[in-house]
Amino acid sequence: MDLSVWLALMALFFAGGLTPGPAVMMVMSASLRYGAPTALVPAAGVSAANLVWISLAATGIATFAAQAPLVLMGLKIAGICFIAWLAWTMATADPHRPRARADQAPAKSNLFGRGVGLQLLNPNALVFFGLLLPSYFDPDKPVVQQALLIMLTVTITEMFGLAFYAWLADAMNRRFQSPVFTKWFNRLAASAILVSALFAALMTSGN
Repeated sequence: MDLSVWLALMALFFAGGLTPGPAVMMVMSASLRYGAPTALVPAAGVSAANLVWISLAATGIATFAAQAPLVLMGLKIAGICFIAWLAWTMATADPHRPRARADQAPAKSNLFGRGVGLQLLNPNALVFFGLLLPSYFDPDKPVVQQALLIMLTVTITEMFGLAFYAWLADAMNRRFQSPVFTKWFNRLAASAILVSALFAALMTSGN
């Protein structure tokens, strides 16, 4: 992969990691409830799912799915249903305890699984990995090496962005320890997750 292509890829995913979306909102909501260190668990789940998406993009499967109407529709429906469920659990969370004790946090495997499920079924990920990422692969160079470089780049940029928002939410929680603030932030985050997913699904409606 040429340096200019790699820099363009890094800029794309660095900007994507800092742009509020479903993953960012989920991590911020978890940080408000359980603290920044625990919020990095679903962030790691998101990054793990990215590795799956990159592998699919490298083999051409993601591009095929994005161009197959029935497959694309199935992915959209499954993704929107899962994200709607996540949004509902966030919007209806008990706001009266802005910071849960460590023993009140869900199992880390549960939080990790939510991160994986969100990113695998996220229409935004289909746009990035199914439609945009394949164009960064050079067909004249080894695919495996390019895929490994992309995995490393995307993981670092994704985790940097999600960690930034996790600690930002943690700082917000310490400053505004209010059930009203937590309630409305969770509702805003839930709305942003659902709207972002619906927007991404509509973006790919013509493909």
